[in-house]
Amino acid sequence: MASMCSSVSNSSPFLASKPSSSSCRSKSKLTTIRCAIGEIISEAKVSSSTEPLLLSAVKGEKVERPPVWLMRQAGRYMKSYQLICEKYPSFRERSENVDLVVEISLQPWKVFKPDGVILFSDILTPLPGMNIPFDIVKGKGPIIYDPLCTAEDVSKVREFVPEEFVPYVGEALTTLRAEVKNEAAVLGFVGAPFTLASYVVEGGSSKHFSKIKRMAFSQPEVLHALLQKFATSMARYIKYQADHGAQAVQIFDSWATELSPADFEEFSLPYLKQIVDSVKSTHPNLPLILYASGSGGLLERLSLTGVDVVSLDWTVDMAEGRRRLGADVAVQGNVDPGVLFGSKDFISKRINDTVNKAGNYKHILNLGHGIKVGTPEENVAHFFEVAKGIRY
Repeated sequence: MASMCSSVSNSSPFLASKPSSSSCRSKSKLTTIRCAIGEIISEAKVSSSTEPLLLSAVKGEKVERPPVWLMRQAGRYMKSYQLICEKYPSFRERSENVDLVVEISLQPWKVFKPDGVILFSDILTPLPGMNIPFDIVKGKGPIIYDPLCTAEDVSKVREFVPEEFVPYVGEALTTLRAEVKNEAAVLGFVGAPFTLASYVVEGGSSKHFSKIKRMAFSQPEVLHALLQKFATSMARYIKYQADHGAQAVQIFDSWATELSPADFEEFSLPYLKQIVDSVKSTHPNLPLILYASGSGGLLERLSLTGVDVVSLDWTVDMAEGRRRLGADVAVQGNVDPGVLFGSKDFISKRINDTVNKAGNYKHILNLGHGIKVGTPEENVAHFFEVAKGIRY
């Protein structure tokens, strides 16, 4: 398959098979990566370890194909998940019971064998442990029972202690690692401070974000106090997930793109950087992925956070995103989720187009957003079949 970048080395081919400990890894060779116009953009190591393919790709090692997983790959498009929902209609029950979390997380793994197995959970899961009651109501989405409006409200928010409030998350991640072994990377995730603040100030999802912006522009000190609590808490939560089995963690800043670039630099970027710096100080080798829907206007700023991977949504051309982010930042994405409603030939063409534009260096194939409800399960199977058949 043609790609944007090509190897100009005769180094040995990528080797990957069964999992082994890091003590069994041999040294990696270097291979030069050139882009289509011949400019050398990086030196890639030829992977000779047997760690999950996703981790090798993020490190910039030479891999035989892009690793692939899908956001919301465990969810309502799967018949097996629908059957669980019938038996356990409460989302919080499904996402806070160790056995159910493990079962649901493994459903797509057992059927499609993705290269990433993400924990079934929600970005709002930490809220009760921060003294912010919430629920997820079918047909309505997240409901925050007592939205935060004042400095006094924010003062009542506790910093999150995962060991105390979400032990089931740690147990589930540990079990997933044991189940998946190193055949795929186990992924955790958290919400970013501004996105979490948006939910708890707005009272749930929002179309206009007038409440959070009113706070930002009329009581910035109140919002900054809230954002700081979320930043400290999410850094701790990421470390907790890593300590219990997560091999990479994705940060969702879903609503940061509601901010202008200047406001992003004040109300989102500093707290994302703080999280990354804190995590890297104790877990320097843990890959961090950042996803913000509709982030085309903020791409260069997203890379300033220090994350290892920027996940692009489908509104950004992959080749353009690559150029704007630079060679050192890995990219994830970015097939339009709606493509999975198309024909199998159409799905194949879009996958190949994305991979060609991304090149053969530091790319994780994914959708540009989560799988949509009603997506044909056989089309998801085709997506994985085509993706896993790619060879650089």
